[in-house]
Amino acid sequence: MGISRQCASKWVNRYRQFGELSLTDRPSVPHRQPTATPASVVARIETMRRGHKWSAARIALELRAEGVVISRRTVSRHLVRLGLNRRRFLDPSGASNRAPRPILARWPGHMVHLDVKKAGRIPDGGGWRVHGRDSAQAKAVTRAKTRGARAGYTYLHSAVDGFSRLAYTEALPDEKAATAIAFLHRARAFSPHRASPTSSGSSPTTAPATRPTTSPPRCWGARHQRITPYTPRHNGKVERYNRILAEEFLYARTWTSEHQRADALNVWNIHYNYHRPHTAAGNQPPATRLHPSVTNIQTSYN
Repeated sequence: MGISRQCASKWVNRYRQFGELSLTDRPSVPHRQPTATPASVVARIETMRRGHKWSAARIALELRAEGVVISRRTVSRHLVRLGLNRRRFLDPSGASNRAPRPILARWPGHMVHLDVKKAGRIPDGGGWRVHGRDSAQAKAVTRAKTRGARAGYTYLHSAVDGFSRLAYTEALPDEKAATAIAFLHRARAFSPHRASPTSSGSSPTTAPATRPTTSPPRCWGARHQRITPYTPRHNGKVERYNRILAEEFLYARTWTSEHQRADALNVWNIHYNYHRPHTAAGNQPPATRLHPSVTNIQTSYN
């Protein structure tokens, strides 16, 4: 039967003692749970969740104020069992009870989305994508890593205009504040429109010891708006651009050096903005959403 002798003996003894009713499934929950949360506390958790829509941390804090010592993790576990762990479960219609904050760009330069994407540096002569994983070149790179000579990363700084989807990307050695500010100056010079009143996106993750006294958004009369932590959809336009950048540029062909890929990035900026169709622009290049004279000048120049 595919079971052990002890298991078969247990079931036979149950059948001999209690008959066929003893062969039904039994829950694995222990008969006694001395440390289980009292039913009154569970009911109090449900009342707080339904009445105030509090989080597990807030409910645990309120219960401690009432003299009930309980952890946030225990409250979260009971909310899952009650089916109240999601905000949308609290409303009978399934609504989230939380109106999303609109992020709209009404004209070119109204809102610029910023982000930094890390990409591994390509060793001279190409990496394993060119020579194969078991090649001598790939093994040499692996040996260099074990000795501490890591290739490191290239930081792709990108700025995407929220209205036209016009994008500009540079490969830079780090993501410090001074580097990001200098990139923003060059991105503004690359853009045909110079107005940039609002900037929305992620800021540099590390700041240098001497931060510049005046950041570009402030000196341009713009406002720096940070996205909500762990909410990439607020910066979705540049996140989607990063995916396009990876699929159509970074991994679309094999590169033999970091310098080769950095030079090709300049061509990519022109191709994406003035030649590649974009669904947000009606299957036209992003530059078509700018002033017609600007588009003609840039196209003829290229």
